[in-house]
Amino acid sequence: MSNGPRGGSSRGGSYRAKKRLGQNFLANPAVIQEIVAGSGIEENDLVIEIGPGMGALTEPAADAAGRLVAIELDSDLVPVLRSKFALRDDIEIIEGDILETDVRRLIEEQKEKDPSLGAVRVIGNLPYYITTPIIMKLLEDEVPAASITIMMQKEVAERICASPGGKDYGALSIACQYHCTVSEVCDAFAEDFRPQPKVDSKVLRLDLREEKAASPKDEKLYFDVVKAGFSQRRKTLSNCLAGLCGSKAEAAGILEAAGIDPSRRAETLSMEEFARVADEIYEM
Repeated sequence: MSNGPRGGSSRGGSYRAKKRLGQNFLANPAVIQEIVAGSGIEENDLVIEIGPGMGALTEPAADAAGRLVAIELDSDLVPVLRSKFALRDDIEIIEGDILETDVRRLIEEQKEKDPSLGAVRVIGNLPYYITTPIIMKLLEDEVPAASITIMMQKEVAERICASPGGKDYGALSIACQYHCTVSEVCDAFAEDFRPQPKVDSKVLRLDLREEKAASPKDEKLYFDVVKAGFSQRRKTLSNCLAGLCGSKAEAAGILEAAGIDPSRRAETLSMEEFARVADEIYEM
C-alpha cells in the first residue's frame, strides 16, 4: 500500500521523512487553510490533532481554536515540535500511538484543566496504511467529538462516501455513515506533498450523529451481519449469512422475514435494511 500524507512541511531542517511511518509532509498552504476552514473549528474548541508531522497544520488550527493537543508517534519529531511551539501555551505535544491512546480520557483531562473549552474537533493527515483503523477506533470508542476531519487516500474517501448499489459501497461506508454524516472538504494532489506519494488524497469531515443512522436491537450483531454480508461480495446474501444463521436455508428464511430477497447482494442494502435483517436474527 502506498504511503500517505502527514501534517507538516518539508521545510524542517535536516529531518527526512520515514517511509516506514508513511510520512509525506503536506507542503501546500492553500490546502492547509482549506482543512482548517472545513473542519469547523471555533475559538473555544479543543482540537486533537493526530500525526502533526512538522506542524504546518498545527499552528493555523491552534490559531482558530481554544487549545490544541497533538499526538505524534515519531520520537524524533516530538522535540522538534515542542521546540517550534515552546512559546505557545495553547499547544501541547504528546508522544504516543493514537491507536493505543485513551482519547476519551485525554479529552476529559483537558476539559478538567480548562472548563471553558467547547466542542472537540479531531483533525489529522494520516499515513494511508492506518487510516481505517484510526477512524474505526474513534468511532467504536465513541470519542465525544463534534467532528473528525481527516486527510486520506482518495480511494478510501470514495469508499466512505459511497451509496448502496456501487462497487465502492461496503462495510466501511456503513460504519462511517452509521455514526456520522460525511462531507468532502477538499482534494490534495500528489504534488502538494514532500516527498510526493504515488496517489492523490481527499479530506473528509465526519460529523458525529446525535442519533445513529439506523436503530438495530443489537449493535454488535448489526455489524456482524454487515461484515458477513460483505465477506464474499459476489455471492448472494443467503450464501454470505449462512454461517451466521446456521445454514443457507435459515438465512433465506430470515431474509424473507425481513422483507429482503435472499438473492440480493450486500452492496444493494441500505443501513435500515441491514438493521431489519439483524433484528430478525436477534429474535431467533
